[in-house]
Amino acid sequence: MSKSIYLDYNATSPVDERVLKTMFPYFSEHFGNAASKTHEYGWVAEEAVNKARKQVAEIIGAIDQELIFTSGATEALNTAIKGVFENYHTKGNHIVTVKTEHKAVLDTCKSLEEKGATITYLNTDREGLIDLDELKAAITDKTILVAVMYANNETGVMQPIRQIADIVHEQRSVFLCDATQAIGKTLVNVEEDGIDLLCMSAHKLYGPKGIGALYIRRKNPRVSLVPLIEGGGHERGLRSGTLNVPGIVGLGEACQIAGAEMWENNSNISKLRAHLEHQLLDLPGLRINGSTRHRLYNTSNICFSGLKANTLLSKLKHIAVATGSACTSASAEPSHVLRAMGLSDEDAYSSLRFSLGKYTTAEEIEHTIRLIKELYQHEQQ
Repeated sequence: MSKSIYLDYNATSPVDERVLKTMFPYFSEHFGNAASKTHEYGWVAEEAVNKARKQVAEIIGAIDQELIFTSGATEALNTAIKGVFENYHTKGNHIVTVKTEHKAVLDTCKSLEEKGATITYLNTDREGLIDLDELKAAITDKTILVAVMYANNETGVMQPIRQIADIVHEQRSVFLCDATQAIGKTLVNVEEDGIDLLCMSAHKLYGPKGIGALYIRRKNPRVSLVPLIEGGGHERGLRSGTLNVPGIVGLGEACQIAGAEMWENNSNISKLRAHLEHQLLDLPGLRINGSTRHRLYNTSNICFSGLKANTLLSKLKHIAVATGSACTSASAEPSHVLRAMGLSDEDAYSSLRFSLGKYTTAEEIEHTIRLIKELYQHEQQ
């Protein structure tokens, strides 16, 4: 094949042309500020935002008043974690999370430790799953927040969210779930899953970069946050700043399309991943990192034992794959996710993440398999 092959959909995804088409009018034709209440330019923009809010709410089983728009999942996570810490400080200062969380969670928790927070970082087993008994034992009467992601961005491993929520609520704590990788790939329902705070980002589900949302439960329990960004009272005072109307419209459309096409995408992509893994795991020393039973259908994290992943990457110049999260790709350190799962530094350095999307083709997978087999066999000689 002459063109490059993109197998890094967990890092970001291309904007669906239907999403782009929906966004276009709000850059120039309908350019109004959604906060302008005195004329039709503002009314049109506000109407578009309201429609998008309903579309986003629908894909997670929420109501539109429970959503605020952010610049993405990182801001949403910062808003949720810091907002809970400041608002619930009279109850306690203890937060529970997991060593395999995204850096947006781990770094935020680390910064709060400097402000007096006590953080418990849960371990995972070799499959990347937490021990529910360890979670239960970690929660105290001072625990104000438990943060566990729905699906891991590096391995695709999915945690038992409903069971986690039940444990958290038994102890009357708030449950935050980073569902950035899960939304659009599997059914996420804040009511059925028992989630109190949830974050998402448009660019993971074929929407634009720079826009995301934070779900904040209104009742049973009602969650209150101290805002991270102030100045104007936008988004019910929880996230001030002029709304990114084109981005919000794009997020809404991306959610609507994802909800409608989820199972078709699931079927097509899972077949391609199964073929990729079946062919590559014929090679000696290769294995999948993380659970193969509790995993997103598009993600495959493979350890090429004895061979540095960077060696493969340097020769796979036209195939976009990753050694870990895009947010930590500049780091020379081994993946903190794989290390937390018990992999040695050597095996972590020998692992590649393949993440497929709805535009991945069978031809691209065949070419990838052929090229990796040739390179691997050459390196083993």
